[in-house]
Amino acid sequence: MSKTSKTEAEVDPSGEGAPGAAAPLTPDQIENLKSRAAKSDEHWERLLRTTADFDNFKKRAAREKGEAAQYANVSLLQKLLPVLDNFEMALTAVESVKDDKLAPLKSGVAMIQQQLKSVLVETGLEEIDATGKPFDPALHEAVSQQESSEVKDGNVLQQIRKGYRLKDRLLRPAAVVVAKAPSGAAKEGKPA
Repeated sequence: MSKTSKTEAEVDPSGEGAPGAAAPLTPDQIENLKSRAAKSDEHWERLLRTTADFDNFKKRAAREKGEAAQYANVSLLQKLLPVLDNFEMALTAVESVKDDKLAPLKSGVAMIQQQLKSVLVETGLEEIDATGKPFDPALHEAVSQQESSEVKDGNVLQQIRKGYRLKDRLLRPAAVVVAKAPSGAAKEGKPA
């Protein structure tokens, strides 16, 4: 029976525990467990960060995919804008001629121009109307300034070329002439 009591003493050196109970941990074992717990916590935090990063990546990829689909036609539309401009110039030129023989040509050009314009509008193309509005460098490209007492200083006096945007993205700014206050009143007050 001395063998059995020796085995129990080895398992529980204090001799106070029940048979089969775990022995108290040594300081080295406690440090080892604390180290493992710290590493476990570190790995858990890393897993959480990686999961959050991956979720953010999926959301960003979905958003970029949607934007790519939404703006896939930008380069095509930019190439078609000069064609639309040329149709409008052709209509203006035909309207200035007072010949009844050109009526079918005018009608045909107008129909083609309207058809092209309606297709472009269906894709989300919007025309920027600038005449008489305050100059906005985000939407307008100032090509010159002209004195005017009829239009408020800083407003668009004349639109030279139409501007366009696709949904919320600017494709081409409107080329405009910006009004400025007449300088004649300022010169009269100065001695010559």
